[in-house]
Amino acid sequence: MLSRLFRRLFLEGMAKLHKEGNLAFFGSLSKLADPDAFASHLAPLRKTNWVVYAKHPFGGPQAVLAYLSRYTHRIAISNHRLMCADADAVAFKWNDYRIKSGDRMKVMRLHTSEFIRRFLIHVLPSGFHRIRHTGFLANSIRRNRIEMIRRLLDVDPDADLKTGDDQCTDTDKQDQVCPKCGGVMIAVETFKRGQTPKSRAPPWEGAA
Repeated sequence: MLSRLFRRLFLEGMAKLHKEGNLAFFGSLSKLADPDAFASHLAPLRKTNWVVYAKHPFGGPQAVLAYLSRYTHRIAISNHRLMCADADAVAFKWNDYRIKSGDRMKVMRLHTSEFIRRFLIHVLPSGFHRIRHTGFLANSIRRNRIEMIRRLLDVDPDADLKTGDDQCTDTDKQDQVCPKCGGVMIAVETFKRGQTPKSRAPPWEGAA
């Protein structure tokens, strides 16, 4: 049933595009610009059994979700990842998420037409929108709504977070356990949002 439905919709769409003049033919296919020749070319396809090809993803459903989740809120590629481009090829940086630690950044070079094809795969059809924050986190009202929420909760928006043993309960102390070694985790520094921490971040796991 799916095969026949897809065949009908596809062929009807092709005929509509040809009638509207939205198909261009070149070289040995230029004769298909004639409506009768194009109809004769499509006629045998209406009797052919079409196979709707589908298969399990190589990495499983989790890999598909992980890939799609990286593009639900942003475009396919940002400008800073583009290294060079000309009429023949495009070179860009990409992250190999199969690498669990260390440097994931690699460089890929594709033919210009292939790069455009892959980029257009990520362009949403008309009427579709990428996921955006809604409610009080929507970009247009976020700042005012957060200030209003803080005011209703009687919270000083400029107040620093208080830390220290006098502010921690026994339950808090029990939760501050290193998941790796089981030792007690100690706060070495506190800093405000946007402030650069003075302490050096720990090295990547497994790095030399």
